[in-house]
Amino acid sequence: MLVSVAGCGADDSATTADGKPVLTIAVSKHSLTKNMSEMNWVSDLEAECDCVIEWQEVSSDWDQKKQAMLASGDVPDLILKGIDMTDIATYGSLFEDLSDDLDAMPNVKEMFETDPTSKKIVTETDGSIHILPSVKKGWPTTVSHLYINQQWLDAVGMDMPTTWDELYDVLVAFKEQDPNGNGEADEIPFDFHAPSTDGFGNYEPHLLLGSLGLTLSNKSGTGYFVDDNEVQNFFTDERYKEVIEYLNKLWSAGLINKEAFTHDYSTAQSTARGDGDTAKVGVTWGWTASDRFGAELADQYVAVGPLKASADQTEPVVGEYLADSLSYNTIALVVSATTKNKEAALKVANAFYGEDMSVELLWGDLGVDVEKTGDHSYKVLDPADSSKDSSTWKWTETLADDSPGWIRPDSEIEYPADLIEVQEDEVPMQSAFDAVDTENDIMPAFLQLSSDDLKTIQLNNTTILNTAMTKFSSWVTKGGVEDEWDDYVQTLKDANIDENIELYQKAYDAYMAE
Repeated sequence: MLVSVAGCGADDSATTADGKPVLTIAVSKHSLTKNMSEMNWVSDLEAECDCVIEWQEVSSDWDQKKQAMLASGDVPDLILKGIDMTDIATYGSLFEDLSDDLDAMPNVKEMFETDPTSKKIVTETDGSIHILPSVKKGWPTTVSHLYINQQWLDAVGMDMPTTWDELYDVLVAFKEQDPNGNGEADEIPFDFHAPSTDGFGNYEPHLLLGSLGLTLSNKSGTGYFVDDNEVQNFFTDERYKEVIEYLNKLWSAGLINKEAFTHDYSTAQSTARGDGDTAKVGVTWGWTASDRFGAELADQYVAVGPLKASADQTEPVVGEYLADSLSYNTIALVVSATTKNKEAALKVANAFYGEDMSVELLWGDLGVDVEKTGDHSYKVLDPADSSKDSSTWKWTETLADDSPGWIRPDSEIEYPADLIEVQEDEVPMQSAFDAVDTENDIMPAFLQLSSDDLKTIQLNNTTILNTAMTKFSSWVTKGGVEDEWDDYVQTLKDANIDENIELYQKAYDAYMAE
């Protein structure tokens, strides 16, 4: 059910005829996710809080609907998966400060005491807590893994590339030698997800910066990174220009998918999954091989190890490092400051952090998607639909990765196939992960900035990102980065990129001092 959330606060009649509290909960859902009424844990949630829940389910255009809702000031009793710390900087008064409600939420209180990081990442500079996090375990170091079609490599008689030049030669062979063997020139040597005007995301080509020793971590989608405890931005870094020049070389040779800058997620995913057992893509990034290429083609692909920019470089290749942001999430849950049923709302918030329910929120219903094998042990079952991979299946069954919840450190989990697979797929890159200086070169995932600083960064980023991302696509597809670079850098400086760096540096220093 798709529901607009503008004007979506709790109804004036906040109880049922028999006196039960009525709570309205808005949830930003994945487009694959089934209706909340089809999830068994939802009825358990109502039973635990002795309330009735009216769900407002949004599966598209959440950001637009959220802004309308926040601007109106009319918010539901709880919101799941949709409000972040940036929203709180502007609209924090709409939501309950939960820092003094912890006694009413014993599961949350225990989580904060057991895992102090979970409290630190949501505690604002004034000590208030408006968002509850989610805490997981067993996740990998990064989301984006580079894959190559090994069958194609064998067909063209070439070895696994270890440098950019070797990769170029392999991609040329993929283009010219019909490695999928169907007699058609339909191979796409190299593909990636389309970058947006808001910055880079997962599975996108800025990841090649790791080849030059630049450590991507949190905030790197908007260019920010840390080198020896100093915040910088790669949009003005010469290594970024080097990546662009290499990508332009690939584009000019017809080695990159001509739709790479325009296709959406589903189109990119469909392209990577080929046609039956005929693969179409040679090299691309993905979460796992089975997730990116589908069950029928996954066995053709293997994960690529560290790629040097040049064979003689001494700078070690580093992997993207997102371990903290993958284990923690700070867009999980907020409670309205004006809810008419605060006691019931806090009961619901607490229930989300129960041991069983945390597992169900992440992987699906007990007895259906998850087997409880002991008092504190669980086995995530294979998808009931054998045509679905486990990564896709959890998004179908439940709220999955962005849900509230706490996977306890002493819970024993038999993980699903995708998490087992992704850990195996990270093995070739382990030396690059080991090369990351986690003490001095990582931007913390959950920096706390003041409302004014956040607003300044956002305002500056409007021009910075529009300029940088527009130039990126233009330079890759048309060239010109060398001639235009100096003027471009000056434009970003005029847009206050240095001010943003200083503000992030201030927050970084404060975080590291704690």
